[in-house]
Amino acid sequence: MKEESRGGNSPEKLNSGITPDQFTQSTLVFVYRHLPSWRDDPQRPAEQAEDKLNLQLCKFLDIQARNSFPMVHFNHEEYQQGRRSVDLSASPTQTTIIDARVYSIYDPILVFECKRLPAPTKAREREYVTGGKKRSGGIQRFKLDLHGHKLDLVAMIGYVQGNTPKHWHTTINRWISELSKGQSTDGCVWDKSEKLGGFREDVAHGTASCQSIHGRTGKGVSSKVGIRHLWVVMSEN
Repeated sequence: MKEESRGGNSPEKLNSGITPDQFTQSTLVFVYRHLPSWRDDPQRPAEQAEDKLNLQLCKFLDIQARNSFPMVHFNHEEYQQGRRSVDLSASPTQTTIIDARVYSIYDPILVFECKRLPAPTKAREREYVTGGKKRSGGIQRFKLDLHGHKLDLVAMIGYVQGNTPKHWHTTINRWISELSKGQSTDGCVWDKSEKLGGFREDVAHGTASCQSIHGRTGKGVSSKVGIRHLWVVMSEN
């Protein structure tokens, strides 16, 4: 992901008729930049569990945003369809117009699904992509419109706790390729074009990013959803 300077964007400019690309891309860059500093924060308790990592990250991002990205606040466990909730969300701190749509402080402009790599158990091995009939997969939930059904662009955060980002890029693409060749039981229609592309790794900071586009099988705002994948290599404090 290309990093951009935050210095030239005042809250007033960002909140007045900005384009989706400007606001969402700036938010994605902000999150990506802060993944290493969150991971390496000496005050952060060492955790492995996904739900605890999600809460830690949300608190860290929201505090950092107060100082350097005041147009956005971050929320933990944002409700989606029915009783489901996505791990993190970013919402404007004041009413904002994006692509002729009005977003209040209650309307997320971006949602994040977070997954551990590898998954904690063999039975959940492919959960970054699909959870089968349980519908617990990260990409799967976006394809089924269970998460992010009001958005064209969403994000996933991968906590890399074993192997390398390059390994996971290759492995996830293999899973998607295999799903596209067989009869899926997870409610999704998979295509090999949905594989993750544009892989970039920052070895010095222990991060990587890539992107993908997926067909939706639900009734979202569009027939396709774009996903930005932001990965951070975890390490002990």
